[in-house]
Amino acid sequence: MAGYHTTESFGGHMSQLVHGLQRAGRRLRSPRVIAIGVLALAIYAIYQHPPVESIASQEVGLRLNRWSGSTTTLPEGLAIVIPGIHVLRRFGLDDHMYRPQRSSTASGEAPLQSSEGLSLGAELTVRYAVDPQRLDTLGRKLPADIDGELVGPLLQGVIYRAFTRYTVREIFSTKRQELQDTIESELKPLMANDGLILKHVMMGNVDLPADYRAGMDQLLAVELETEKMKYTLELTAKQVTETELQGEAEKVRREKAAEASANEQIIAAKAQEEAMKHVIPFKQKQIEQRKLEADADKASRVRIAEGTAEARLIEAKAEAESRRQLAQAEVYRMDEIGKISSIQLERDGALISRYPLLIQKTLADKLSDKISVIIAAPPAEGGFIGSNLIGQKVAANGAAQ
Repeated sequence: MAGYHTTESFGGHMSQLVHGLQRAGRRLRSPRVIAIGVLALAIYAIYQHPPVESIASQEVGLRLNRWSGSTTTLPEGLAIVIPGIHVLRRFGLDDHMYRPQRSSTASGEAPLQSSEGLSLGAELTVRYAVDPQRLDTLGRKLPADIDGELVGPLLQGVIYRAFTRYTVREIFSTKRQELQDTIESELKPLMANDGLILKHVMMGNVDLPADYRAGMDQLLAVELETEKMKYTLELTAKQVTETELQGEAEKVRREKAAEASANEQIIAAKAQEEAMKHVIPFKQKQIEQRKLEADADKASRVRIAEGTAEARLIEAKAEAESRRQLAQAEVYRMDEIGKISSIQLERDGALISRYPLLIQKTLADKLSDKISVIIAAPPAEGGFIGSNLIGQKVAANGAAQ
């Protein structure tokens, strides 16, 4: 509405300036001067008041054409608003909160009345928003102060009727949610008729007169104590019933357990009896099998002993035959060795007779691996170099004597 008043004042100034220019033109009696003056005035007016306004985020604009009476909904951004022709209103798309103060306390300006005629107060919060889909048709009817001129009267008309249907006790304790839902259901279509969307109605603290509130608190305390006693008795009765049921259940459980134990014993006895029918023949077969196994073991041992004796006899015979064969082989070996030794001695004697120095060579070969250096006088009359060492001369003299 502030934009509307600004446009009106600007239009008045424009009219005064145009009339002044007309009077000056009549005096000057020159159309060119009049046109120049009007053009300059228009340029100045556009410079001082540009015909463009902006619409912020989360806002929607409603442009009213004063000449045709039509309305146009404008989104966020820039909008053309010609002074003297258009009127622009802005509406926020965010949720609005309205809290009536006159009926919030029992001692306020306009307290609420219960069905008993008792004055009381209630803190109410109405959450609503402007319907952008119906703004072009209903927006021009919306007042500048929507809370005070539209939402407030609608809410008071609903809550005064709604609160008179309930008692103070119901409003204070038991039917608070029901009352809140009633107010919301009745207020929503009324606000929708004016292009508003009701989101929620919340009821907070309920204010009662001090005396009545004290009595209500005492009554509620007594009721709570009564309810507590009632629930205590019910709980005790349930506990007694639970104890009885537990006793019955324990009795049944024991009976079932005894029956099950007896049945188990009977079944075990029958199973044992039935098993004995099969066990006794099985035991007899085991005894017969063990006898047969003992006889088989005895025959096996006898056969093993006989086999062992025969094996030992064969081994003894083989041992005797082996020893006899060995003795014969040894006799044959000794005989052959004697023959070989005799032949070797004959050959050695013949060889020595033919080569007498062979004895000296053999002696040197025998002593070569045991004696590193031999120091001996040379033989007087020739002969073997070691004759002095082994006493050959002495032996020869003795032989000559």
